[in-house]
Amino acid sequence: MLSLQRAIERQVHRLLGEGEAGDAVRVPVRASTSPPLFPPTAVCRAVHADFTTMLVGGMSGLLVQMLHPGALAGVWDHSNFRADMAGRLRRTAQFISATTYGSQDDAARLIGRVRTIHDRVHGRLPDGTLYSANDPALLTWVHIAGASSFLEAYRRYRAPGMSARDQDRYFAETAEVARALGANDVPESRRAAATYLRALRPSLRCDERTREVAAALFEEPAPSLALLPFRQLVIRAAIDLLPDWAAAMHGLSVPVPQRPAIRLGLSGVAAVTRWALAR
Repeated sequence: MLSLQRAIERQVHRLLGEGEAGDAVRVPVRASTSPPLFPPTAVCRAVHADFTTMLVGGMSGLLVQMLHPGALAGVWDHSNFRADMAGRLRRTAQFISATTYGSQDDAARLIGRVRTIHDRVHGRLPDGTLYSANDPALLTWVHIAGASSFLEAYRRYRAPGMSARDQDRYFAETAEVARALGANDVPESRRAAATYLRALRPSLRCDERTREVAAALFEEPAPSLALLPFRQLVIRAAIDLLPDWAAAMHGLSVPVPQRPAIRLGLSGVAAVTRWALAR
């Protein structure tokens, strides 16, 4: 049984690219005397610890984020997304992990590094509008689109009975990181986040570039044949998690008769993964 547990652990490490060099936002582990950014009782620590739901929420969140012309342009103009989608996802995972579980010093150092990277990400949209990755409003969009998706995946597959109070705590806690990155007017409750997303919908777009970035996300090869069925299940679950309006903009859907099987399958995989990573 222990050998099976370790085998699953190894596959998870392969999925995360653990041990690979060259990640722009990787922060070396250092001894730190500063307290953790979030205490052990923080809701975000529980939400971000659930590996499978974070994968589903992360992929769904990316699909929502790229509907914003500024967010899409940053990926299109300043990243090799066709060849390095896995690297982009891995760096995002590392950032979330370090800012959720690291010390205040480590989090501040990493956030500063990301802001420096963002300084180079700017340009013009196809209509001539200027954009910048350090635009406070754009940073708020990226944060809320991602946080809402992470929380929704966690509620669906881990804690369907999660209290409204804890959901609000999650948004309030993660808003701290968003503000440190430069975001402003960050919603700090589930209701405020839903109101914010509703208000931004008229400014969202889906075009050929959006569809190409989404295709690159879906077509990223699994790190091993053993992970191929898992990856396909995560993709289907991520599409199923999309808000109706976002799914309609992308032209993506999961047939209603298939949804119970996808949710049951993902729930089973999530349970096995939690068992394997319990050590």
